[in-house]
Amino acid sequence: QVQLVESGGGLVQAGGSLRLSCAASGSIFNINAMGWYRQAPGNQRELVATIISGGNTNYEDSVKGRFTISRDYAKNTVYLQMNSLKPEDTAVYYCNADLNPTRWSLRGAYWGQGTQVTVSS
Repeated sequence: QVQLVESGGGLVQAGGSLRLSCAASGSIFNINAMGWYRQAPGNQRELVATIISGGNTNYEDSVKGRFTISRDYAKNTVYLQMNSLKPEDTAVYYCNADLNPTRWSLRGAYWGQGTQVTVSS
């Protein structure tokens, strides 16, 4: 079984910073990409940032220049450094991993349980 465990959410004032972490564990043969999504009340889940095995990153337009995604390949961990936070960043943030559990498995998408980020004005 694959598990993704997130940490680092919380309450912060506008302009502040938070760092989210997500560690993948269990049966993992290869991780193709990891990323962060978020879902605010009444909204659909949206992509925030992704990082693929080669190190290329992709960001949602509203977080460019403020958020940075990074990955520790040895620890199967992905981070999201969030600076200059705004009230509109308030959401539940979910970690995602695109991986192959075993050499013979098809790749699949796995999700963490989510961590709440609340930005007060």
